Amino acid sequence: MRRMRRTGATPAALARTGRFSLTRNLTGAKWTTSVDAIGTALWRFTDGHSFAGDCALAFFELPADKALHVNVTRRHRSKRMDGWIGPGDTAGGFVYNRTFDRAPTTQILRHVREMAFAELA
Repeated sequence: MRRMRRTGATPAALARTGRFSLTRNLTGAKWTTSVDAIGTALWRFTDGHSFAGDCALAFFELPADKALHVNVTRRHRSKRMDGWIGPGDTAGGFVYNRTFDRAPTTQILRHVREMAFAELA
């Protein structure tokens, strides 16, 4: 599992996004470029959106399928977003899950960003 770290951020930006994280567990190379691009775009987006400190993203694949699975874990329950399953109530917060099979990177990014920054329920 690989964790993406933000580099070159100002102390204020780090304090604002200190709890925003992205982890991955990809079994092949199919989704690597997409997850890299999504992570970079989300880090840039969080610079102007302080609410991101409430979010942990996990990108992974399962051996049974080759879809990209995404878990978005938030400390507080958010409003429901179309296409997302959840929330699952865990010790780490409320988990929302979605899979992507053939969607382009820009579409995956839009859906993940909408869930990560969704309004509270």
